[in-house]
Amino acid sequence: MAIQLQLAYSESQFVIIRAWTRHAVALTRLRCFCRHFLLMFEATISVADPESLMPLFGPNDRHIRQVRESLGVTVSARNGLIHIAGSEDAVRSATQVIEKLQHRLHHRGALFTEDISEILLHVGAAAPGVMEAAPIAVLADSRQIHPRTAGQQAYVNAITKHELVFGIGPAGTGKTFLAVAMAVAALKEEAIKKIVLVRPAVEAGESLGFLPGDIEAKINPYLRPLLDALRDIIDFEQFKRFSEQDVIEVIPLAYMRGRTLNDAFIILDEAQNASIAQMKMFLTRMGIGSKIVVAGDITQIDLPAHQKSGLVDAMHRLRNIKGFKSVRLTESDIVRHRLVQEIVQAYDDPSTGTRKE
Repeated sequence: MAIQLQLAYSESQFVIIRAWTRHAVALTRLRCFCRHFLLMFEATISVADPESLMPLFGPNDRHIRQVRESLGVTVSARNGLIHIAGSEDAVRSATQVIEKLQHRLHHRGALFTEDISEILLHVGAAAPGVMEAAPIAVLADSRQIHPRTAGQQAYVNAITKHELVFGIGPAGTGKTFLAVAMAVAALKEEAIKKIVLVRPAVEAGESLGFLPGDIEAKINPYLRPLLDALRDIIDFEQFKRFSEQDVIEVIPLAYMRGRTLNDAFIILDEAQNASIAQMKMFLTRMGIGSKIVVAGDITQIDLPAHQKSGLVDAMHRLRNIKGFKSVRLTESDIVRHRLVQEIVQAYDDPSTGTRKE
């Protein structure tokens, strides 16, 4: 397939360049030498299946309107062709965005608003091969799960290759979600027999006082984020069945003492709120055939001021141990709402006091 680029100049003079590439919508090389002032670039993209235009553009053109407004280009479709017009850089970026959207639509069957936001955010910055990475093979009825950034891909690779992995990064980088997805994939492949999800029962800067109900009702609010991640990956009936069979266990960190877990995938979430003693206790629960993933954000420690985080301590202590890998995720790996990245940056920058217009 080809992309036809039409460059419009003053008066009626123009040049047509065809960039032939391996992919239907990949813009690889463009060289243009001209003696007149460049007014506009236009790219014409062939679409193999015209019926894919509707889900690609979205309801009421919602998806493509987001591309137009973000990149400052015009995008339209006629006779199975997508026409993009604007400045050179904007057309390049828009072409890359549409290529990635088509790839995701082809492999997933649907596009969502967060897909467009995430691709727009990372276009031109993602490592080669991130979008083409194989999906994490979770249970059959679940949606496909892909690492969305270079940092997330490195995190998934580390979990695949190492027995003990620390994922350190800000909120929204997928530390817990991807770890849970990898655990479910390992269970599907029968590489493990049990998933254990663990979280410290630490209040986030406020005292909740006495909580009514039995012990399960008391600890449930602390474990809710782990339950939410699980239910995003497996359906309720599967989760209920696995819980009843003790294949999936979600427990507070304090309940790990005295246990040895063989053939298990063990995840510690919010690890920055574990004390040094708790971290040592947790890490030494690993039995034969088990894997541990520790996820945390060292900028959101809710321990008393005099108490050092076990996560910070362990990062230093374990750095030279064979089989251990620590992966740092950054603001560029955030895949929640587009504002989350800016919020994290605002809190990390002490000079931020007013909104930038």
